This record gives sequence, C-alpha cells and structure tokens, in this order.
Amino acid sequence: MRVPFFQVDAFAERPFSGNPAAVCVLEGWLDDRTLAAIAAENNLSETAFLVAHGDDFELRWFTPAVEVDLCGHATLASAFVVLEQLSSERRAVVFHTRRSGALTVHRDDDGRFTMDFPSRPPRRLGDDEIDLFAEALGARPNELWASRDHVALFSSERDVAALRPDFDRVLACADHAIITTAPGDASDVDFVSRFFGPAVGVPEDPVTGSAHATLAPFWADRLGKRELRARQISARGGSIDCRVDGDRVHLTGRAVLVIEGTMHVPESAEREATSGNRIGRTP
Repeated sequence: MRVPFFQVDAFAERPFSGNPAAVCVLEGWLDDRTLAAIAAENNLSETAFLVAHGDDFELRWFTPAVEVDLCGHATLASAFVVLEQLSSERRAVVFHTRRSGALTVHRDDDGRFTMDFPSRPPRRLGDDEIDLFAEALGARPNELWASRDHVALFSSERDVAALRPDFDRVLACADHAIITTAPGDASDVDFVSRFFGPAVGVPEDPVTGSAHATLAPFWADRLGKRELRARQISARGGSIDCRVDGDRVHLTGRAVLVIEGTMHVPESAEREATSGNRIGRTP
C-alpha cells in the first residue's frame, strides 16, 4: 500500500526550524495499531493522518506513543499539504476531528495559515502543589494552573529558558504535559513558553500550537489584550500570532515543506469498518 507522505516544518519561516510534523494522506482509515506504528516509525512529535470527507478532511494526530485530542503544528502542516500541495486553488479547509470538533484553517495572500481552535482557559491550582512541580522543573514557579496541560508561571523569559526538567518527576506530576511560561523580554513578544510532555512521548516539543489554546486566553486576561505575539523558546523555536475571540482562539503561523515521498504500508494493515470509529465517536 503506497501512502503519500509529507514532512512539514510548522510555525517556521525556513526549513529546519519550527516543529516538524509528518502528514500521511490515506484513502480510508487504517486500524489504530497501524496508525500508531506509522507514527512510531516517523518518530516525530506528531504524525497527522488525513482522509477525504467530501470537500473536507477527517484528521487524527498521533505522537510516537499515543493519539492526542488536539495538535496545532500538525494541523498547520496538514493545512499546508491540502492548500499548497493537493488543492492550491483553495484558500480554506475544514478538518473534522474526533475529540475537538471541526477545525477551520485559512491561508492568506501572504502565505500565512490561521487555525480556528477551541479556547481552553486554565484554572488556578492551590499553592500546595507548587513544590511537586518545582522538583520536576528544577525551579519554583510563581503560580500553577491547569486545563488539559498544567501551566507553570515564571517571572521572566530567562527563568523559562534556564529550566532543566527531571522528566521522571514530570511524568509523576503531569498526566499529559507541563507548559512553562513567562512574559517575553522582547518588545514584540508578549509571552514565551516551553512544553514538556514525556507522558505523551514528547519530552520537549519544539513549538506546540495546542498549548496556545490555553496560553492565549491565560495571557489575554493577564495583559488585557486579545491579540498577542508568542514565542516558544525551544532549541528550534517558533512564533505564533494569537487572537482570542470568545470561546475560540485563532493561531497564525507559516510552514515549509521539507520532505515529500511515499510510505510503503503492508497490505495486511486492516481497514476500519464503515460502522467503526467515525467522526464524533471518541476512541
């Protein structure tokens, strides 16, 4: 079975920056074991799988370890593949997902992609939990918050850049991931972040779009503004423009194609039955 394969650097202005994602275009859904094996073979923080759904696409995301409910950079990479490689005359695409609803992505005249995501504002946790996270991160955060991911707030960009987490301890205190964040030092950056997710097979993610579904409303309330410029300060790094609009967050960035080819999947891979997992059903 020959599967079209693309590797795209998302939230990147040039190749070998931002966050690489694999995008596989399927004729129909394969069984979950095969999808997981493909993602493990790619060994990137995310592999996205697309199946045509009328004029739209169904979309799922896998790390090398698990399927996730929402992924920003692999959605951006998927939109790049659809709107730049498969249907370059189009300006928008709708992705139907199993646990995050319909996600629309628009491409503007300048080649930037804007994703419409659900907002996931965090709630503040008690200070009694901070010590546990301080041990995991190697530094004590000022405040601790949580939605899907925990959010550890620090005073400065330098504090976040200096973190050297103990990933065994991160695993013990966060069942998904820890986002660390602080105000940006540069005048054109409102906030910075890093993302640690060993529980989902990603010790440190280079640029995490889904984390900004939490960070954007968090910083919008804190700074009193709805449009923000964010920078994830991993080794590769990447920038995200954020806009909070009620219960939605709009995340904008660029993407660059790095690899295009064909993946050879064993013909023995099982195809999902028509009556099996479909849109709207949580695996």
